Amino acid sequence: MRIWAAAALLENGWQRDVCLDISSEGRIARVQSGVERSVASANQTRDLVLPAPGNLHSHAFQRAMAGLSERRGAGAHDTFWTWRDIMYRFLSGFTPEEVEAVAAFVQMEMLEAGYASSAEFHYVHNQVDGTPYDDRSELSQRVASAAEISGIGLTLLPVYYAVGGLDGRDLVGGQRRFGSDLDSFSRILEGAEAAVARMPEDARTGVAPHSLRAVPRDALARLVSLRPDAPLHMHIAEQTGEIDEVEAAYGRRPVDWLFSEHSVDARWCLIHCTHLTEAERRSIATSGAVAGLCPITESSLGDGIFDGAHYLADGGTLGIGSDSNIRIALSEELRTLEYSQRLRDRHRAILATPDTSCGRRLFDAACAGGARALGRDAGAIAAGNWADLLALDAASVHLEGLEGDTLLDAWIFAGDDRLVTDVWSAGRHVVKAGRHVRRDEIEARYRRAMNALRECL
Repeated sequence: MRIWAAAALLENGWQRDVCLDISSEGRIARVQSGVERSVASANQTRDLVLPAPGNLHSHAFQRAMAGLSERRGAGAHDTFWTWRDIMYRFLSGFTPEEVEAVAAFVQMEMLEAGYASSAEFHYVHNQVDGTPYDDRSELSQRVASAAEISGIGLTLLPVYYAVGGLDGRDLVGGQRRFGSDLDSFSRILEGAEAAVARMPEDARTGVAPHSLRAVPRDALARLVSLRPDAPLHMHIAEQTGEIDEVEAAYGRRPVDWLFSEHSVDARWCLIHCTHLTEAERRSIATSGAVAGLCPITESSLGDGIFDGAHYLADGGTLGIGSDSNIRIALSEELRTLEYSQRLRDRHRAILATPDTSCGRRLFDAACAGGARALGRDAGAIAAGNWADLLALDAASVHLEGLEGDTLLDAWIFAGDDRLVTDVWSAGRHVVKAGRHVRRDEIEARYRRAMNALRECL
């Protein structure tokens, strides 16, 4: 396949008249600029092509409860912890078929928003009462099946979740769907790996200890060494209550304790990192780990504001995820990250530099951080990488007459994801004219699943 673009953002910056040769395996085989359209002999021609970022953090099942948790409970304040109780109750209705249907719909929405790949932080493993399925990896396999339907590039991260808190209390209620011990988790992981092995070559797996509060310290050490070359993702420092609990149990704050006990490096993706001291922020920034930010979800849950400006100044790597999937919108995630910095610091263009606009810096960070977190050869339009690409509507009123980094600024701060016309994931052309190629089928199945789930509420 050959794609010709009037303009494209390449590894070495903006170029005109770009010709991309895509191999049958879905990798970028060759990149040429300055090739006239009339001689390119391209299968596809587009006005504006960009690298498509990876979504580094998703809990697909939570998409089904979007919009259903916006009423205040009986207490004086509604918080992350009261939202979590609603989420646990919501879990009671999910069957394996519904897990697959919702996951496929979420992945379709991600692709239509401009993401080419997704890391699924998958922690629902058991039946409603906590009884394991006959095949421990049943629900992991359903997520993989969803990705085969949607065509998204998948990094499947089975989650280890063992206890209800640092005091070792048992899992209760909806948490029982998450639980495993190390032996059963190994079977879940092996089943997930077998499912991914049957998928296209760009799919892969990793390991996800849920958090310090849900994973005992000896188990975390085992998990870190379980797949030493695979991505390793973990929630950390999202809520002040979590920090207080870790400090009370371990005598140190979560990030401080983690770095004292483990060699955190580029295979790690630390999700949220909302509440950091200056020293903790620098530890992450200089480690090579990715700070996995989910600005829309963090806003929805009242988590707090990540210190993006100082983190990037320290040389840190960050990426973007949709987490609870309350709203899947790539451009809005980037905009929300920048606006959160402006609201906190009461200045404008916080994440810009003297040489780089806000939009360009945000987009570059999402591409590079997402690729690293997913363990995916992507993040830039360059020979050898997977052909993870998106095209924008250059004729849009928001983009007309613009060029270079201003195109990204206008898309992120003036437009929205309706400007995304096409997405290729490892060369698979899954979004055309702004619409997923299997939308009707995926949406119909999702509607059936939602009708069944809402009867359980």
